[in-house]
Amino acid sequence: MGKRLIVRQGKNMQIEWWQWVVGAVGMAMLELAIPAFVLIWFALGALLVALVLLVFPLTLTTQLCIWLAASVAMVYSWFKVFKPSRRKTLIGTSDANVVGEVGLLIRGVAPFEKGEVRFQKPLLGTDTWPCMADSAIAAGDRVKVVAVEGSLLKVEKI
Repeated sequence: MGKRLIVRQGKNMQIEWWQWVVGAVGMAMLELAIPAFVLIWFALGALLVALVLLVFPLTLTTQLCIWLAASVAMVYSWFKVFKPSRRKTLIGTSDANVVGEVGLLIRGVAPFEKGEVRFQKPLLGTDTWPCMADSAIAAGDRVKVVAVEGSLLKVEKI
């Protein structure tokens, strides 16, 4: 008759605090190789679990829940609260560079219809841009840029 292999169940698997620190350092180093600025939050979550483990003994399930909840909360906070919002303007420029510029309307504009404005000096490599206005303005009139909305300039008659 063959020998029986007896499998004994030991204690539940536990991760020690220093193992969380090693994991955090590993994730932080991976962040250097994968610059997505996401892994760093999971590394900080692991450090948080290590700190909690120094004070309270926790089961593996509780450790993993704390790590996941903290990491997801930090990622969410970064992308929704702390990351600076970017307004959509003309590619590569800000409102301040365009608002106030004066040009000549080369194609008339009316509410809900696009027109076209030409500037003396080129803006972002071109001297003509599509525009819109709140009131009808005839071609040949001088206009001033009052806002940037997406890739359209909002103008008004001078």
